[in-house]
Amino acid sequence: MIDLHCHILPGVDDGAQSLEEAAAMCRLAARDGCEAMVATPHQRRGEWWNADREGLAALADELQDAVGSGFRVYLGGEVHVDSEILAEVEKLPGGGILPLAGSRYLLLELDSLGTPKGTIHLVHELVVAGWRPILAHPEFIPWLAPDPELVARLVALGATTQVTAMSVTGDFGRRPQSDCFALLDAGLVHFVASDSHGVRRRPPGLKRAYGLIAGRWGEDVARRLVADNPRAVVTDRPLPPVV
Repeated sequence: MIDLHCHILPGVDDGAQSLEEAAAMCRLAARDGCEAMVATPHQRRGEWWNADREGLAALADELQDAVGSGFRVYLGGEVHVDSEILAEVEKLPGGGILPLAGSRYLLLELDSLGTPKGTIHLVHELVVAGWRPILAHPEFIPWLAPDPELVARLVALGATTQVTAMSVTGDFGRRPQSDCFALLDAGLVHFVASDSHGVRRRPPGLKRAYGLIAGRWGEDVARRLVADNPRAVVTDRPLPPVV
């Protein structure tokens, strides 16, 4: 399994606060069956602007050294969507934002005050420019999660979605779980990630979500969401076709 969304870079946002905690999170993920994590610090969000790409890369290298070669740490960002996001994407490979593992995939955190029209435009423009947008935790976006038809339209335009493992398992309550189930029923989920923030608070791990999905939607679906599709991201390939 590969975890595409986690806050393991130490001291840069509301995730791990020390290198020791970050390494412990990686070790927990490894024991749970993960072979790699993509560190995705918040970017362009309030106090967590995190535009120093070189500094973030240095922290990722330091964490990789701490956990050793048996577990892979990639670097990316959870990029908050604002009015300047398209202008910032145009600066890539320069600028401040980070695609996932140096790929053409962008993990986007939609704003709670965003609009369907603006998001449709954003996805269209990114896809036309050759990017592959991943919409982070749609179950927590109040104007998106209750509208599977809107999610389906965004997916038809080229977006993909990533739901949170603890939402799937019900740890965040019935409504996020129900929204995840509705998206899974509709075939509108492409990734499950931990969005982990600490060793105890929102810890890493995908195995429980994998087991629940495998039991309800089948082993092939579970494997696709936590292994096959994430591997396509970190190797910068299109998602494998659904048989």
